[in-house]
Amino acid sequence: MNLDRFGADRERDWKQLEDLIGAAKGRLERLDPSRVRRLGALYRSASADLGLARRRFPGDPVTQRLELLVTAARLLVYDTKPRRLSLLEFASRTYWRRVRERPVALLVAAALLLVPAALAAGWSLVDPGAAAGLVPAEFRDATEPGPRGTDLGLSAAEEAAFSSQVLTNNIQVTFMAFAAGIAFGLGTALVLVFNGLILGAIGGLTVSAGHGDYFVELVAAHGVLELSCIVVAGAAGLRLGWAIVDPGRLARGEALVAEARRSVEIVLGTAPWLVLAGLIEGFVSRGGVAAGPVAIVGLAIGGLYWALVAWRGGPAAAVALTTARASSP
Repeated sequence: MNLDRFGADRERDWKQLEDLIGAAKGRLERLDPSRVRRLGALYRSASADLGLARRRFPGDPVTQRLELLVTAARLLVYDTKPRRLSLLEFASRTYWRRVRERPVALLVAAALLLVPAALAAGWSLVDPGAAAGLVPAEFRDATEPGPRGTDLGLSAAEEAAFSSQVLTNNIQVTFMAFAAGIAFGLGTALVLVFNGLILGAIGGLTVSAGHGDYFVELVAAHGVLELSCIVVAGAAGLRLGWAIVDPGRLARGEALVAEARRSVEIVLGTAPWLVLAGLIEGFVSRGGVAAGPVAIVGLAIGGLYWALVAWRGGPAAAVALTTARASSP
């Protein structure tokens, strides 16, 4: 088939499609049902013509015209009214479903953080001198042996500074664990492993230095929730990286954009829980509460978070969300 014959045979349908697009003026509801059906048929036909034109006549003005025509028709055929997700719906359903929908990523992120932490803690108890090299300078005072008159052997001001450093570090790690996922997920894995090692080393060294109870008093109330946030953000980063490594049937860019939307939702939904951890750190961890009650508070808050993941992110919640969306105008 030559170009002239191709254009002559298909011109009538192309012109009719152009007329329907013009009549719609960007809104499909301006067309009556019969013209909507005709638009769909002409769009499919023009899409097939475009595929042929790209193979036979690449770079020709006819091909460029078809590309513009098919693009304009696609915007009408697949037009949907944008629906804004309410803040209440996001906080009560969507966020939890996003967290739960990739359980393997959650488990991998938890393992990358907690396994190195456990290994570093054990190493710190066995060889505290060598393990001390892992601890950043700002945390080193808390890991050194000293009198047990105050928390961790520090003054009130030093204690407050140490607790704030732990909180600030965990917030930074949370966001780094997500952002580093763009490096094929390897950046996220590195962030989780590195910080797991530091966490375990600090915990093990404080116990070895005789400050275990005071360390629990300072970090346990908010620490369980903060570690949960780090794991969730790490899972979002791993999902981002996996979309690049294995995009499935989508183009790599499309898969990355789709997963990035979900991952950003996870990070945004996690941010308020980090704020809550900060409030707990300020009012409970520094409130002079004994280690036992502080640990109970930490486990209760962390347990509440994961209970919400199981309940609000489960299949029943997903069905309820889909039903609500389908019934909305």
